Amino acid sequence: MSELTPGTNTNDDIDDEEFAENTLVEAIENQIASDNPPAAKATFNKLTLVGYEREEILSLMAHVLAVEIDAILEEDRAFDTQWYEAALRALPELPPEKK
Repeated sequence: MSELTPGTNTNDDIDDEEFAENTLVEAIENQIASDNPPAAKATFNKLTLVGYEREEILSLMAHVLAVEIDAILEEDRAFDTQWYEAALRALPELPPEKK
């Protein structure tokens, strides 16, 4: 059986995506636990009150964080806390993908 070249196995891509998602969710859980930024806990509580499940809330919030991280990398800038908190508070409406 031949070895696959690193990066050619589609399972690697899935594992990378799963790792990234898990890392983002962990970051969101830390933000909620530490109440920093305050919008994280407020958003979690708001979405819980209107009937969203925990996993769905964390996924939505992780998506917002991912959009901001992508923008940081693409635009070579600092974290925009004001945008991030506003985007969290706008959930369940997702922010537009930045280009």
